[in-house]
Amino acid sequence: MDVGGGRKAYNEINITPMVDLTFVLLVIFIIMTTASVQGIKVDLPKASSAVNLAKPKTIAITVNDQGQVFMDAYPVTLAELEARLRTEKATNPEVPIVLKGDQVVQYGKVTEVLDLLRKLELNKVGLATGKSN
Repeated sequence: MDVGGGRKAYNEINITPMVDLTFVLLVIFIIMTTASVQGIKVDLPKASSAVNLAKPKTIAITVNDQGQVFMDAYPVTLAELEARLRTEKATNPEVPIVLKGDQVVQYGKVTEVLDLLRKLELNKVGLATGKSN
């Protein structure tokens, strides 16, 4: 069918732009879901000035409200933590460590972890806090 001036009428919808948009949205969704940081949720105590210690090779040690110790989101005993930290220190003696302790955890458990870090002579240790209101 001719619609004046030699142009043809289209009786089908071109869905190529919609397919392109679907693929772009799919790629964005995949990137956003894999970019989330894994970790153990703890209720951090508040501080007047919070320092951001996030670096690519930073080790996160977490003590949750039940007193369980985690290294990079994996539960460990103090003996396992010591073994893993010795391995990390062998590869990088100046490895930075961030210690996160829930505000209701017993002070002694955090002190045990700090004593272990001092024993291994790991001196780049930061205590994570939340922002004050």
